[in-house]
Amino acid sequence: MRRASGVRDRLPPLAAAVLAAAVLLTSCSSGTEETGELAGNVLDPPFTVDGTPLVADDGSPYSLTEDTDKPLTLVFFGYTNCPDICQQVMSTLALAKNRLAEADAERLDVVFVTTDPARDDEEAVGHYADQYDESFIGVTGELDTIVDVAEPLGIAVEKGKKLPSGGYEVTHGTQVVGIDGSDQAPIYWNADVSQAELAADIHTLLDD
Repeated sequence: MRRASGVRDRLPPLAAAVLAAAVLLTSCSSGTEETGELAGNVLDPPFTVDGTPLVADDGSPYSLTEDTDKPLTLVFFGYTNCPDICQQVMSTLALAKNRLAEADAERLDVVFVTTDPARDDEEAVGHYADQYDESFIGVTGELDTIVDVAEPLGIAVEKGKKLPSGGYEVTHGTQVVGIDGSDQAPIYWNADVSQAELAADIHTLLDD
């Protein structure tokens, strides 16, 4: 994919759309958010996307740069044994996609990246993603690689304390990150975004 120029008037289409849609912007340092009419948090400059390959649910290599070919890809890091927030966010993603017109839905990918690869192999992430939407892509890999891919997107990942059940907690950032067709991430959404807000943002970003 083509990399975006650092010049504002030569931004890739989606990044330009994000900045055009956001109003009342405040100058921020690298990787900080700007407040606008979009429900999502606009980033200027965008987050960098690490293209190190992970593993898709069909066993093939999956890179957040080489394999995110749609105009917009939403990425969420979580794990299949997560008792609460992951289910909430994945449901929001699925319901937001269902609200889209077919033309918008066809231009969108949703990727679930596990933060618990010791338990979440290809079959597990594939089954988990399919529960929400059969078009969703489940991704796993080595934990160190997942951490390295998550970090530049502002997502912290770490294995937490043991639980009385014998399992363990997995601590991870809960943001949904938007990656554009030029392999940059110009926007993210907090976990409490509503399905209506997310669907509206997706339409705006794809429409501009």
